Amino acid sequence: MAADKAQDSRSKPRSVKMAVIAVVAGAVIIAVVWFKLVMGAEDPTAHLATFVVKRGPLTISVLESGTITSRERITLRNEVEGRTSIVRLVPDGSMVKKGDLLVELDASTLKDAIVDQDIQVQRANAAHIGADETLAVTENQAKSDIEKAELTLRFAKQDLQQYLDGLYPNELKTAEAQITLAREELARAQEKLRSSQKLYDAQYLSESELNADKLAVTKRELDLQLAISNRDVLTKFTYERNIAQYESDVSQAEFALERTKRKANADIVQAKADLSAKKAEADQQQSKFKKFQDQLSKTRIIAPADGMVVYATSSGRRSPFDRREPLDIGVEVTERQDLISLPTAAAMMAQIDIHETSLEKVRVGLPVVITVDALAGKQFLGRVAIIAPLPDARSMWMNPDLKIYPTDIYLEDNDPALRTGRSCKAEIIVAQYKDAVHVPVSAVLRVGGEPTVYIVKDRRTEERKVELGLDDDRMIHIVSGLEEGELVLLTPPLKSGAIESGTGPGADMPEDEDAERMQDRVNQKLEEANGNGQVMRGPRPGGADGAGAPSGDRAEQMRRRFENMSDEERQKEMERMKQRFENMSPEEREKMRERFGGGGPRQGRGSRQGAGGGRPGGPRGRESERSR
Repeated sequence: MAADKAQDSRSKPRSVKMAVIAVVAGAVIIAVVWFKLVMGAEDPTAHLATFVVKRGPLTISVLESGTITSRERITLRNEVEGRTSIVRLVPDGSMVKKGDLLVELDASTLKDAIVDQDIQVQRANAAHIGADETLAVTENQAKSDIEKAELTLRFAKQDLQQYLDGLYPNELKTAEAQITLAREELARAQEKLRSSQKLYDAQYLSESELNADKLAVTKRELDLQLAISNRDVLTKFTYERNIAQYESDVSQAEFALERTKRKANADIVQAKADLSAKKAEADQQQSKFKKFQDQLSKTRIIAPADGMVVYATSSGRRSPFDRREPLDIGVEVTERQDLISLPTAAAMMAQIDIHETSLEKVRVGLPVVITVDALAGKQFLGRVAIIAPLPDARSMWMNPDLKIYPTDIYLEDNDPALRTGRSCKAEIIVAQYKDAVHVPVSAVLRVGGEPTVYIVKDRRTEERKVELGLDDDRMIHIVSGLEEGELVLLTPPLKSGAIESGTGPGADMPEDEDAERMQDRVNQKLEEANGNGQVMRGPRPGGADGAGAPSGDRAEQMRRRFENMSDEERQKEMERMKQRFENMSPEEREKMRERFGGGGPRQGRGSRQGAGGGRPGGPRGRESERSR
């Protein structure tokens, strides 16, 4: 019993101790849970996706896919109207000489048409000759009718003039003469009557003789009155009637002449029109005959120069909705369809389509890095040569909301491995910054029409206006408003808690000498296109600064950059550089002095990568960024 009591007395303190430990552990667990729940709830940004603002190399580029093709080439098209079939075709990729037969089309229908058309030509020529003879007859008859009408008019005018100048004056003179003669005879009769009256009064003359003399006077008076009456009839009635008749004859002759001329002219015009129509028909039939002959000759397409045959259906820019069959014997082709291309020079180019959202960034002259899918590891330099002023109509027809602009990029590197029709990727270098603040595009919003980001500070989100530069659809250049190391919210929020950009833009730039030379050539072309801009330069043998550019070039770049800034921008840049210099350690300040003074230590190839680990915006950097 004593042993049991002792055992119980020892077990009680142990159980009490265990109970205390359990209570303390429970309190600790409750405290930890409470702290996580309460304190976590007080941080509203704990569940939001964020991004740490980066400063370093940044390349703004546009990446598009395309096709390699020859810059200068002869395109041979089907010029036969309608649809026709291929009966002979040279194999694709064959080397041909000038004058070789490339394509022969079915010509049986054209040969039958030529025979029928020859008959139509002969008929049209016969009708043309008949119309020509009819015109000659019509012109002769018209001339005869006009001459006859003109003669009738001339006679009518002569009759009028003859009456005015001859007949009427003669008739008038005759009437006046008769009046004068009647007056003389009346005077003599009156004189005789007076003598007879005296003799009768003297009883020497009989009464009958006196009456005879009186009758003679009366007769002479009547003759005088008749002569005067004839003259008055002539002057008042006959003259006016004859004048009216002659004038009417002249007028009618004139009208008849005008009618004759008009009718003759109408007949001639009608005959000429008929001749012209017959001639036009003959010419048309002859033209059709020549056209059929020309079409027959175009059924044989001959090589205009030496070169390699490339089918149009297997190369060049084609719509994804183009359902044309590959060229082969028996395939039907349409008029103006491209059949074969013959490259005429070694110069090559890439054909790409730029989406309208990227069009504002791209301009003629910008450098382009070309990578061919079939040539892994090789890069070729080019430049933007031609940008279509209007979007591709084929893509708009299939999808009205899709606006792409065909663009030609001329390659400056000639390589036998570059073959027409090979797929490629073209990276158009819009701008390069050696030291630029950048954030993802999704972090920037438009608030009230102004670009805005939301930064996380003291577990709070703060709205901040920023000034934007260019972007490459992933990263955007922040000209002012953000500093390196600040935390910004991604919009819309991502499910993950935080996102880092350890493999930022251009993280995998090749480190061999070819890539370095390519970078230098890109910088040169970018300077030519931009005039003066920030470019990345790699280390060069013989000494380079820590930033990857020779000290003299760096000073010249900064001088140009400050000259192109406004007073406000220059003041901001001075403030930023001053603040950055004040935050440096003494060792960093000494290195900067040496760097700008030309006495900086040489650095190896690794310094060229900067924060991004390589050429910003490089293809491999893009792939790694997408994989994340």
